[in-house]
Amino acid sequence: MSPIRTDTAVPPADAEPRPLEDAVDRRVHQVPLDDLLPADSPRTAGEDTGHAQALAACGDPLPPLLVHRATMRVIDGTHRLLAARLRRQPTVAVRFFDGSAEDAFVLAVESNTLHGLPLTLADRTAAAARILVSHPRWSDRAVAARTGLAAATVGALRRQTAPAPEDTTHRVGRDGRVRPLSTAEGRRAAARLIAEDPGASLRAIAERTGLSPGTVRDVRRRTVVGEDPVPPRQRAAERRATAGAGPRAASGGPPGDLDTLVRNLCQDPALRLSDAGRLLLRMLDVQVAGSRRRQQILAAVPAHRAATVAAAAAACASAWQELATGMRSRSGSGSGSGDA
Repeated sequence: MSPIRTDTAVPPADAEPRPLEDAVDRRVHQVPLDDLLPADSPRTAGEDTGHAQALAACGDPLPPLLVHRATMRVIDGTHRLLAARLRRQPTVAVRFFDGSAEDAFVLAVESNTLHGLPLTLADRTAAAARILVSHPRWSDRAVAARTGLAAATVGALRRQTAPAPEDTTHRVGRDGRVRPLSTAEGRRAAARLIAEDPGASLRAIAERTGLSPGTVRDVRRRTVVGEDPVPPRQRAAERRATAGAGPRAASGGPPGDLDTLVRNLCQDPALRLSDAGRLLLRMLDVQVAGSRRRQQILAAVPAHRAATVAAAAAACASAWQELATGMRSRSGSGSGSGDA
């Protein structure tokens, strides 16, 4: 009989099969300063000029910067780069990271969490929200380990801001293994195996179902006394999830507010199963998150950048308007009243 596994599926595209540090080239290269792009930094307040000046004045050789090879964007070492510019160095020592831009940001967050100037709680929270969008199948613990937050905090952020991934039944843990969000199906599989072979060991059934031996022991106890192998609270959660996904997803007209509109779109497999559709959902989710924090964003922008941010925001608004016009023409209505 073939094993019934629930935690060994082929990892999805945003799985973590190995530590990101393994993709760092340990060789040190000398790179012209003008070849490097500014960091995609998790620091919402920007650079600390005083810290860069202190590094420049110390006279000691600076440790190598970490740079994303594909884009030449700094991952870790923004203040060292500023210090090198203050010293008027023609080149700077770097190590290269070979990975995606999304993984480069995760590595930047982790690097700044472990050493150097510490990230603020606001920085780490904003970074975790972004990672939940770029790596939606990572578990709360995996994201928490990268950002220095508690797993419960990451879970609350996920419920507030992250779009639903294609597969909402599994997540990728810190060890890279894919595990189910709910053990209900694993428990039912274990109950079937116990009925077929009452003498099978807890470890053998656990290996075949992906459950822990302790969970299998609980399933065996429940079956012996004639109870459902799935605890009542877990069955109730299943019923609530099923009830919540039904009528609302089938609704013909879109709800009125942006948050509800985006949640409705995130339930549509036609969007979630294509690269362009997932990109659209991520863009909309960022828009929702930004709308919730509009006042914080306004307060965070320094006065000398206000005009530039205003111009960028206006350009984004124009791009969204063009997209809306195109969607309305496709739907055949000038009002946008149907689900595009």
